[in-house]
Amino acid sequence: MSCIIQSYLNHVRGGHESLSAKILWSALIPVSWISYICINILNFLFNHGLKRTQEPVLPVISVGNLTYGGTNKTPFVDMLARFMISKNIKPGVVSRGYSNKNNNKNLIFYNGEASRAEAGDEPLLLSKRLPSVPIAVSKKRINGISALKEHGAEIVIADDAFQHRSLMRDADILLIDASCPFGSGRMMPAGILREPVKAISRAHLIVITKCEQVDAKRLLEIKEYIAKFAGHAKIFTSRLKIHEWTVWQDGGLKSFNKDLNNLSVIAFSAIGNPDSFIYSLKSSGLDVKCEMRFKDHRVYNQRDLNNLLKLAEEYNADALACTEKDLYNLNNFNNLNNLPLIIPRVEAVLDEPDRFFNALIDLLKPKIIVASNGYGEDAIGVLLASKLRERFKNSEILAFPLVGKGDAYLNAKFKVCSAPSVTPSGGVVKYRLKDLLGDMRAGLLKHVKAQLDDWEKLAGRVRTPICVGDVYLLLHTLWGSGVRPLFAATAKTVYLNGHWRLERALIKRFALRTWTRDLESAAQLNLNNKYQNAVYSGSPIMDLLLADAVGTSDLFNSPELPDISDEILIMLLPGSRNRAYQDLKLLLDAALILNNDKKFKFRFKLVLAPTLELDKFKAACETYGWEFNDNFINFKDLNLRIDITSEPVASAARGVRLLIGFGGTANQVCAGLGIPVVSIDEKGKRVQKKLLGDAEILVDSKAESLADCALKILNNKELYKFMSEAGVKRMGSPGAIDAIINYAAEHNGWDARDRLYNKLMKNLI
Repeated sequence: MSCIIQSYLNHVRGGHESLSAKILWSALIPVSWISYICINILNFLFNHGLKRTQEPVLPVISVGNLTYGGTNKTPFVDMLARFMISKNIKPGVVSRGYSNKNNNKNLIFYNGEASRAEAGDEPLLLSKRLPSVPIAVSKKRINGISALKEHGAEIVIADDAFQHRSLMRDADILLIDASCPFGSGRMMPAGILREPVKAISRAHLIVITKCEQVDAKRLLEIKEYIAKFAGHAKIFTSRLKIHEWTVWQDGGLKSFNKDLNNLSVIAFSAIGNPDSFIYSLKSSGLDVKCEMRFKDHRVYNQRDLNNLLKLAEEYNADALACTEKDLYNLNNFNNLNNLPLIIPRVEAVLDEPDRFFNALIDLLKPKIIVASNGYGEDAIGVLLASKLRERFKNSEILAFPLVGKGDAYLNAKFKVCSAPSVTPSGGVVKYRLKDLLGDMRAGLLKHVKAQLDDWEKLAGRVRTPICVGDVYLLLHTLWGSGVRPLFAATAKTVYLNGHWRLERALIKRFALRTWTRDLESAAQLNLNNKYQNAVYSGSPIMDLLLADAVGTSDLFNSPELPDISDEILIMLLPGSRNRAYQDLKLLLDAALILNNDKKFKFRFKLVLAPTLELDKFKAACETYGWEFNDNFINFKDLNLRIDITSEPVASAARGVRLLIGFGGTANQVCAGLGIPVVSIDEKGKRVQKKLLGDAEILVDSKAESLADCALKILNNKELYKFMSEAGVKRMGSPGAIDAIINYAAEHNGWDARDRLYNKLMKNLI
């Protein structure tokens, strides 16, 4: 059986072999083709978010390879953990284990205090080397990482996780064995490749290990080949160094201080690259009389031991020799006929440690990206990005606008990562076919392709994206980044037709978590959804509308009317368009009518939109018989003064009891603050009425109608309360943006990542 295993290992590793062996093992090639197709399909699904990738609660460094074993991951994980400890950072290690029979969800242990059956050989070896480091063995690594957080870990090193793509990682390190980089070049089982060589491009850092085992020319050839997929800057080299020689004695390891030169040994191993082990023995001066190779991770039995002892007697060997990992598969062999069992303890040594660790630390700097698709969505995105920058001071905040050039982000000093998309319609997808065709003639498809290419450059380099907008943006981000995003669904609400059935299905399936504009929209998205991942935590629209207000605790209106004896402040809003200069007369005349009412004592405040020109406004006032001053206007023949302000509507609304307004967004702000709204009945306002519902009353375009409606509301406490509560319910309260950030900080580990990078930078000074 050992001869068959050795023949197979020699074949898949691309070694010299007999014609009969080549013919025998070539029968596996068709199976490797199937493996190649399956792996490519799987990678395609991960690349485009069709298979789920999760972001763990702690930063993760993945250490893995393209081949089955033999790249010395264990010494490399050990080196990384020791580096973190030297920087006063507590690491943890997570492994799936190999052939472990642990039925628990997670196994956490220290200092090798677990059985081989529970933990597997490599986790036990790491735990013995790193006694103070918690080791997690879990079939679901993301659960193991959560458990490590409970044990105080600040960063996790994921052992053998390059192919475990469902786990997001902050740094992806790929190890390639210089002595046998890709074997025969075929996929398993006809070769040693786990996936095609082109997967190298997915790695952040590539380390060629065991460079001492090849000559300079061969090493250069390997570097040049890898550079075709990843460039030269990502490539590093390392060597294996024997730290000390030990001997197995009395159930433990002790230093072996005898002269190694010409010491004859029988070598045995169950590892991925036994040739590397033999090289280490011979380069240390040992005389390897014979070797036995077993399948990787094999648990040795008594028969194996008897065969080894028989060989030792046959060759008159001085000792047996195996790897440190093999110790954990020996089943407590103690009867070795007084024959020493010697073990080299190896460590990984980087050729350029400063360059490597600087690159690693740079990867550990969190990169958070906000995507949006529309000018209004960009405004919310900028607010979100600004709050992210304030919360995560050690992270880099990036922007990915789909529409325009990203001016809103650029003005706020954020880096824009998407190619510009300027189209005639000013959007991406429109409901009118004419607009869509015009956009396509202007190069829309090229813009989409360029932006998807930009996502590909960012894939694996940024945290879970946050999308602000509609389902198109959600799918665009998913397909481009390969990660299910956090989604602020600002484009639709049940009060304006809601999401279509297909949109609801896509949001349920592909959004990691969704924040809606109102409670009813969340309920619609959660209908028949077992995950219930749509929530209402406040309206992102109200977050934006109140962003310019200084303090929000005193903004919201009481739904109860004040006493008649109290002064009632009424806001007048002419709107922000050119027609505002004409509509101004309606508002001023309505104020004159209300001022004549004997029951109430009124005060008026008129808010000028920043788009209105002061000279034109002044001229209009004077035309209508009003005198203009810096901060107010007054009517010539009556004791009526109207204060004028250009401050944001949210701030101007303090103390306002009722709005007579022709604005769009401004009307929504006031309704959301619990202020009843009176406006004119026209097409645009009817659309707004669907959103505001009972918070707004539309009347004929007459001053008398506006004033009469205002008095009707003020004279009816039940109606006033009803409208006030309806506005708050329809527009919602602020808080969505803070909720998104808090969720990401806790569930996606962004707080932990920000703290870690800050600690790393401080320890480097």
